[in-house]
Amino acid sequence: MKRKQNSWFIRITILIFVVIFLLFSIAPVFADSFTGQQIITLGKDLTQKQREQMLAEFAAKPDAKIIEVTNQEEHKYLGESLPAQKIGYKAISSSLITFGEKDSGLKIESNNITWITNEMYVSALTTAGITDAEIKVSAPYPVSGTAALTGIMKAFEQKTGQTISDDVKKVANEEMIKTAQLADSIGDKDKAIELMKRIKEELAKQGAKLSDDQLREMIQRIASDLGIQLSPDELNSLISLVRKLQNANIDWNLVSQRLDQIKTKFQDFVAANPEAKSFFREIIEFLKQLLDKILSWLQ
Repeated sequence: MKRKQNSWFIRITILIFVVIFLLFSIAPVFADSFTGQQIITLGKDLTQKQREQMLAEFAAKPDAKIIEVTNQEEHKYLGESLPAQKIGYKAISSSLITFGEKDSGLKIESNNITWITNEMYVSALTTAGITDAEIKVSAPYPVSGTAALTGIMKAFEQKTGQTISDDVKKVANEEMIKTAQLADSIGDKDKAIELMKRIKEELAKQGAKLSDDQLREMIQRIASDLGIQLSPDELNSLISLVRKLQNANIDWNLVSQRLDQIKTKFQDFVAANPEAKSFFREIIEFLKQLLDKILSWLQ
């Protein structure tokens, strides 16, 4: 009997350590095999002089790859979130992406970008599964910055050979736009960014999809904690967005691990709220508790 118990103990222990190993070995979508390599995205409608201006500003390495982003591509991924006239009819926004080491995080710098903030880019790129890079977004004159995300995702796909699904691209763009719109509405970009961050923290912890009523309660609770008064239209719009986030093929383990990259003035939230710890850490804690329980059975 004791030998049988030992056999089961060995099997279960091996299984637990295999699961823990797999969890810790989950890599971001884009591995660090491209560390130091660069890729430049240029809006296809830049004039030759503007193109040269962007290349001079980026001061990229001689071997940096250059790709073009078209206005049609911008409309494809932004068209459900913004009216055509808001997107515009020229592809101008450009970017320089420098790949970093694994777990180095995202660093965003921008120039001539008037509407989308660096933290909004970080949040949306994390949703798309993009991490570990230094990115500079720029334009030859002031632009909203809404189109840059499309170019950055295209660059990562071409460089890594890995595909980001259209659903994920669209919902990442929609997240960015709705965060910016909410920031305008409430007059506080930090609060809008923090609201989206906390919503994604909650989604990362969920083992099952939430109902509309549950989503409504969750969003209202988080908004209330931040002192945000959402209009009925804003609340319904966020519920729609969160539903799309739930349905898209998003790596929530990665999102959970990377949310702390989104810096706002509300950084004490996680420290003050133990329940906000990441889904990933909760899994590890569960496995540890399971192992302790198994050991107690065999004593």
